Amino acid sequence: MEKKLISSGSAFEAQIGYSRAVVVGQMVFVSGTTGFDYATMTISEDIVVQTRQTIKNIATALGEAGASLKDIVRVHYILPDAAQFEQCWPVLREYFGEIRPAATMFAAALADDRMKIEIEVTAVMAG
Repeated sequence: MEKKLISSGSAFEAQIGYSRAVVVGQMVFVSGTTGFDYATMTISEDIVVQTRQTIKNIATALGEAGASLKDIVRVHYILPDAAQFEQCWPVLREYFGEIRPAATMFAAALADDRMKIEIEVTAVMAG
């Protein structure tokens, strides 16, 4: 089965050796994505702003794969501070409220102390 690699242009992808997303058949696996604005390589200090930018970054990767947020079936949220998760809920509900993917939240350290949330998704494109 053919595999398509998608890059966001983030320096992290080349430095670490991964793809923003990988498409195999109708499946799209989006790597853990953070709230960096890849055009400027800046990140807000606000977790809510980071959450919104993270979802925009995911939507861009899914679009390059021929998918959209509506195709998401699984989501993992990773936060260094679990107590901040509730602050993200309004943004998550805005984007995922109708989709309602299977979801899990983990509390774990992230690669950069500026990162307050990382989101990983799996999507299945209608075929």
